[in-house]
Amino acid sequence: MSAKLTKDSVFTATSGMRMPVVGLGTYARSTEERSSDEDITKAVEYALEAGYRHFDTAYMYRNEKAVGNAFKKWLDSGKIKREELFVVTKLPMVGNNEKLVERYLKESLEDLQLSYVDLYLIHKPVGFQPGKVLFPTDENGYLKLDYDTDHIALWKAMEAQVDAGRAKFIGLSDFTIAQMERILKIARIRPSTDQVECHLYFQRKELREWGKKNGIPVTSFATLGSGAAVSIFDKGGNMTEQQKKNPMTEEVVIRIAQAHGKSPGQVLLRHMVQLGVAVIPKSSHPDRIKQNIDIFDFELTDKDMADLGAFDLGEGGRKFFVSNMVKGYDKHPECPYGKP
Repeated sequence: MSAKLTKDSVFTATSGMRMPVVGLGTYARSTEERSSDEDITKAVEYALEAGYRHFDTAYMYRNEKAVGNAFKKWLDSGKIKREELFVVTKLPMVGNNEKLVERYLKESLEDLQLSYVDLYLIHKPVGFQPGKVLFPTDENGYLKLDYDTDHIALWKAMEAQVDAGRAKFIGLSDFTIAQMERILKIARIRPSTDQVECHLYFQRKELREWGKKNGIPVTSFATLGSGAAVSIFDKGGNMTEQQKKNPMTEEVVIRIAQAHGKSPGQVLLRHMVQLGVAVIPKSSHPDRIKQNIDIFDFELTDKDMADLGAFDLGEGGRKFFVSNMVKGYDKHPECPYGKP
C-alpha cells in the first residue's frame, strides 16, 4: 500500500467515504499559536496552493468563518470545484444532544459558506450542559457535564443530517472501541472515521486493527506531538515529563529523517500514513504547510517502521487529557481515557 501513496491518495471507509490521507488542521492549541482570522484564511489558501484538499475544523475552534472565506474566494474564482474539497467540521460538546445537532451544523455551514460538509464528527463522547459557553464550569471551576449524553439518540440525529444533505458522511472523534460498537449495532449509516490522538508515543494499534476490520479508518490529531499545546493542557502542572516530550527531537527520528533527506516532522507524518492513518497537521507557515504534504516521494523501510513502532507506549503515551485543562471531564461515564 505505502509504495502507491501519492498526494491524491485517499483512505476509504465501508460507508463509501474517500478521505484524502493528508489534511490541514486548523486548531490553534495555545494562546501564542492563535492566529487572526486573516492569518487563518491565508493558511487555508497556502494549503490550497500546495495541493491540500482535506481541511479539518470544528465549531469549537471558532474559526469556521475564516476557513470559509478562503473556500469562497477559491470557489468564486473558479480555481477549484466544491466536489474537489473534503471539508470536516465537528459538533461541540455542548451540542451532544439529539435536539441540537441540526442547529449546530447549520451554524457551521453558514460560517463555512457551504451547503454541506463532507464529514461531520461528534467532537467528543462526553456531553456538556447546553448553552453559549463552550466549556461551562461551576463556581469551583468544574465542568458542567450532561450526564444524560445518549450516543444512540445522538447518532440517529447525525444520520438525519446525511438524509437532509447537510453532511455527506458522519463520524466520531475520541470514541472508544466499545462506544463505537454500541453505535454500530443500531447504525443505519456507519461511522466513517474515528479522529483520535495518535502519534509516536501513542500509536493506537488496537484501535487501528479494529478500524481496519470494520472499515472505519483512523484519523490522527497531534501527529507531530503538538508541543505548542502543552501550555494549555498543563495548567495545573499535571503533565508528566513523558507527556511533555517532543517526538521530533528523538534521536531515532532525526536519524531516519537524515537518511531520507527529510525533516523529523515529515518522517512522523509518513509513519502514520504508512500505518493507514490519515493526518491533519496544523500550521500557518507557508513552508511548513508545503513540507507537511511533501511526504510522498520517499518510503520508510521495514526497519524504520520497526524502530518507530518501538516508541509506542500504548495508553501510557497519551499526552492530552481534557481533564488536565479543565476539571471534571474524567468524571463523565463516557470519558474515553484508559480505554482502547
